[in-house]
Amino acid sequence: MSEKVIRQQYDQVANLYDRRWSTYIAKTLSFLKTWAHISPEATVLDIGCGTGEFERLLLTENPQQMITGVDISEEMLLVAKQKCRAYPNVSFLTASASALPFANNSFDVIVSASTFHYFDDPETSLKEMRRVLKPDGKVVILDWCKDYLLCRICDFVLKFVDPAYKQCYTQREFHSLFTSAQFDIKCATKFRFGIIWGMMIATATPQTY
Repeated sequence: MSEKVIRQQYDQVANLYDRRWSTYIAKTLSFLKTWAHISPEATVLDIGCGTGEFERLLLTENPQQMITGVDISEEMLLVAKQKCRAYPNVSFLTASASALPFANNSFDVIVSASTFHYFDDPETSLKEMRRVLKPDGKVVILDWCKDYLLCRICDFVLKFVDPAYKQCYTQREFHSLFTSAQFDIKCATKFRFGIIWGMMIATATPQTY
């Protein structure tokens, strides 16, 4: 049910999304790009890619980067496809994080920005990421952090006013979900920008034992 609601919401705002959230998008995705250290040779999967802004950032530096973006909003993907139309090495698909349409061991790097709080079943989604990730690959997820007071307030309010919203997590809860999905956290941090936004990011690799 919630994926249908999310799809409807983002289909409606797709053409306005980049302008409405320009500062948030620029700051969070620039941080993600710097943190992730994605090599030019890596095959990248972006889960919840939205309008393709992260793809655009990567391509500015590495025009040959092999990237696949997935999202459940077809209208957001139309914007992304238009934005990256000059790059045959980039593709976009409609797909859910909990049912990725890819073979095992397909990607070197998986990223996801500001989507984790929408996942109905985050552990299932993380297990899907592990399935399609190469054994020596890495997952990098950035999302809101409930360790910050204003994020706790937003989390409480959104559960009442936004039927698409699921929840955000403390950093400890976030890391516990990775562990349950058989990932090891390699590096992680929390940070803030502006008055409202408290964020966290983690890089994780598949457990090998």
